[in-house]
Amino acid sequence: MKRLIYKILAAAPLFLLSACDKGFEEMNVDPNKYSAVIPEYLFTRAQLDGVSTNFTGAAYLTIGGSMQHFSTYKEVPAAGDKYFNFSYSQGNWNAYAGTGAGSGAVTSIVQVMDAVAGNPANVNKLSAARIWKAYIFHRLTDLYGDIPYFDAGKALSDKNYAPKYDAQQVIYADLLKELDESIAAFDASKATFGNADLMFGGDVTKWKKFGYSLMLRLGMRLTQVDPALAKTWVEKAIAGGVILDDADRAVIAYVDGSQVASRNFIANGLLSTDYITPGGDNVEGGKFAKTLIDYLKTTKDPRLNVISVVWTANGSTFTADTTTALQQGMPNAAYNSLPSNFNSFSEPNPNTILRYNSPLVVMGNAEMNLLLAEAAVRGWNSGTTAATAYNNAVRAGMRQWSLFGAGGVISDARINLYLVNNPYKTTGTTAQQIEQISTQKWVALFLEDEYEIFANWRRTGYPNLTPTNYPGNLTGGKIPTRFVIPDSEETYNRTNFLEARTRQGGTNTLSSTVWWDK
Repeated sequence: MKRLIYKILAAAPLFLLSACDKGFEEMNVDPNKYSAVIPEYLFTRAQLDGVSTNFTGAAYLTIGGSMQHFSTYKEVPAAGDKYFNFSYSQGNWNAYAGTGAGSGAVTSIVQVMDAVAGNPANVNKLSAARIWKAYIFHRLTDLYGDIPYFDAGKALSDKNYAPKYDAQQVIYADLLKELDESIAAFDASKATFGNADLMFGGDVTKWKKFGYSLMLRLGMRLTQVDPALAKTWVEKAIAGGVILDDADRAVIAYVDGSQVASRNFIANGLLSTDYITPGGDNVEGGKFAKTLIDYLKTTKDPRLNVISVVWTANGSTFTADTTTALQQGMPNAAYNSLPSNFNSFSEPNPNTILRYNSPLVVMGNAEMNLLLAEAAVRGWNSGTTAATAYNNAVRAGMRQWSLFGAGGVISDARINLYLVNNPYKTTGTTAQQIEQISTQKWVALFLEDEYEIFANWRRTGYPNLTPTNYPGNLTGGKIPTRFVIPDSEETYNRTNFLEARTRQGGTNTLSSTVWWDK
């Protein structure tokens, strides 16, 4: 499976660029058009790009800072730390088009669907592609609200360079419909993408669970805006069967190779833009945030020793030390120059998080069990108690760090002790229980899916984060609630952009909100 990434990178230009005949005839070939689409290669590309678009600018600097997982003393990269520099949030729009790493996931997946549609033998390929398209678009609409959806990805096929923006409410309805229909259409007797599918290797049963898991996530997103509809989709997803076992997790494996695109994009992004050398200053001034480290220490969470190190000096060399007592986070928006005690603050562990060959858990059983726990609290899940689902989520969330090597292994004894010290509050109010569940999600999904943490915080208000109010910030001292659509849309797709902006309250700022965020 890992070797496949290399093969894709090497072979993609051969299959995706225009085919040419030898000699003079090649002058008549349009280099901007594909002569043929190879669905398997484009599907792999869509998976890789679908999870990695704009990681550094969005998940790390904007969301990671605003959700107080990370902090920086600098101003330019402080999109989330000090609510500056909205341009970092605009990069996720590259999912629509582009040629660089992490760009063009929408175009790729639309072309895959066009290539496999219409042939009953390709029903599994089409179903997987439809589900992955829903995954790509749920992230885009959660970040930007109203976006081009039905017209998206049709610049090549339909010459549509000014796609209409669709209302998020309409988009969500179609995403859930697409998931429902795609799951039902799977046929175990038909062909799949096989090894071109980096998550499941074409396993239809696992794709169904992934589809229902995404349905559960999206259904729960509607709790504040349409509780009745949320209940309908949550119950349907639970009945269908979501990811509950370690073996069913959606995981993409990466390799530590010479080609940057084959490496884990999180490790590569952090190492290439901030944590370049051990000890001393960091390029973007980054460290772990005080809010995160204090919480992990207060709850005696064993994940602290997995994710966090302090670089201790030994002459001219530095050693990564995971000792609990040494860990401390840097306060958000507290500095505008290098702190004298900068080296004493915690940062990502090079033996787990910063390994180029570390995996990505796209969607796992920790999140699903937390959603089952919330469903139980709301009376939408009679199959398990909230406490049982919560405990299962904690165990799953800690176990998954073993995927990151020996440094990520957490013993059962430490997991059990954590649950003893931090029991589920079965006697708490509904709000208190949802706060505990959501705060655990803030820890369990750390770094693997900052986007989902951001969405869940906007939906529930938890964890209860204290905003910063750095002088000159762009939000009036409020945590950002939406990403900013690029200025180019007002230039090149003006009519549709302005219509959508008006529909969403007339603003396009970090303080704008999406439809389901009430």
